[in-house]
Amino acid sequence: MALATLANWPTSFMPNQHNSKAPLAVTGIGAACGAGFGKTALKEALFGTKNLFSFLERPGRQSDKQDTPFIGIELPESPPTILPARIERTVGLSGRVAVSVLHEAWHEANLDGVDPKRIGLIVGGSGLNSREQALAATAYSKRPAFIPPRYGHVFLDTEVGSICTSAFPIRGFYNTVGAASASGLVATLQAMQAVQSGQVDVCIALGALQDLSLFDLQGMRAMGAMGSARFKDAPQKASRPMSQDHDGFIYGEACAALVIERLDSSRAHYGILAGGAQVVDGNRGPEPNSKSQQKAAHMALQKAGLQVEDIDYVNGHATGTPLGDKTELETYKELGLEKAWVNTTKSILGHGLSAAGAIELAAVLLQMREGQLHPCNNLNPALDTSLKWVGPAPQPHKIQNALKFSFGFGGINTALALKAPSSEEQHDA
Repeated sequence: MALATLANWPTSFMPNQHNSKAPLAVTGIGAACGAGFGKTALKEALFGTKNLFSFLERPGRQSDKQDTPFIGIELPESPPTILPARIERTVGLSGRVAVSVLHEAWHEANLDGVDPKRIGLIVGGSGLNSREQALAATAYSKRPAFIPPRYGHVFLDTEVGSICTSAFPIRGFYNTVGAASASGLVATLQAMQAVQSGQVDVCIALGALQDLSLFDLQGMRAMGAMGSARFKDAPQKASRPMSQDHDGFIYGEACAALVIERLDSSRAHYGILAGGAQVVDGNRGPEPNSKSQQKAAHMALQKAGLQVEDIDYVNGHATGTPLGDKTELETYKELGLEKAWVNTTKSILGHGLSAAGAIELAAVLLQMREGQLHPCNNLNPALDTSLKWVGPAPQPHKIQNALKFSFGFGGINTALALKAPSSEEQHDA
């Protein structure tokens, strides 16, 4: 079968020849975390002193047989109303939060002036409405004939993306990628590829909120991945990435959207996505693999034209699981990252699972703009004191080159190298 000529390609797949060698930049960010909605709330969480950790209280996350609720972080308020009321009441939490963060990123990047056929969307995350499904299963278990028609599609992984594309003029393409806790960063890598290839001019990577149910929480605790109730009397101490006192990750609701496009000298941006990579190590379960983590880092740095010694800041995956943290520390040391500053975003925001890579990437970019690094909470005593950890207070530092890691169950290892913009290219503070 003959290949189609360029002239016969659909418009949405026509490569963009304008400025095709320009680097990729993030021109808009939308965020939601335990401190609230918007980048201002995210900055307050990162650089402030307010504790966000408590007990999970959403319906569908507790059991009558539990002595102690799960520790974690939930959004402190309902998402801003963006969808029409008749639509919003049919949309789950993950979808409503996604629309909110996309709204913020969309308008910051001024995408209303872009041809909708040249805009793409990649949603990071799968099984995003688990809690909603569990609640529905209980509510309609004795009257299945009354299940609302919308439940015929809300369980699909297309649900969040379809809500977003129905609310915003995104007509290039959209899809969903499931990569466990690396979903947000994998979505970013694929959005980068979509722009680099010319498939679209702008692609939005969205790390979606993973709406966990009681069964999900209990399963991950049974696996040994989620932290125990050891800190039930002091929830603010429970999330302890890279600390000797860690015993598992602590869940935190989050969502982030990042607008990615070719760098244009006339547009302000947060930072340059210089090179990224994904390496799969062939493992079905949660066990980490340092060799694959290192390989992903080397590939990302090579694509970015950087050496390990050029990296002055590392934002790790750093969940707080004993084996995960130990393996990641081995990766840092084998790579030779001892001279770079390191901090642990999950010690402040909790583990956003499918959203983690995206919300933490947003945190990296905000730290670039602010000229300071957020603290590491609950670090002492650290697993390894030879690394250059940020302490319990913000650290002044102007990031030049950063390395972001994100790993997922099933042998998924990703790394992304970033370069700071020049001072005249940055957003106004």
